[in-house]
Amino acid sequence: QVQLVESGGGSVQAGGSLRLSCVVAKYPYGSGLVAWFRQASGKEREGVAAIGVMSGRTYYTDSVKGRFTISKENGKNTMYLEMTSLKPEDTAMYYCAADYSVSTSMVFSRSAYRYWGQGTQVTVSS
Repeated sequence: QVQLVESGGGSVQAGGSLRLSCVVAKYPYGSGLVAWFRQASGKEREGVAAIGVMSGRTYYTDSVKGRFTISKENGKNTMYLEMTSLKPEDTAMYYCAADYSVSTSMVFSRSAYRYWGQGTQVTVSS
């Protein structure tokens, strides 16, 4: 069973930075995508960033371009989300997700991912 465990969330002031980590265990596939989603209170879960497991190609939603960076460290089976210039609207529960078969048109579609972590809370105060 694929397991994803997030960490690194916390509370910061606007303009601050955080780095989230996601350890991906028992992922038997050499392809696919791993991604970060977030869900603010009362809102739909939305895709934030994704990275190809094999290609390393990155994808970002417009609202985080230039502020967030997704990366992976294959030797540690870990994915990161470096978040800078944080805004109150970035406040949400952040989830990592993975799947071995995601089309480029579905990168930020929740239904495209089979495997999910439990989430880590990020709170940005003004």
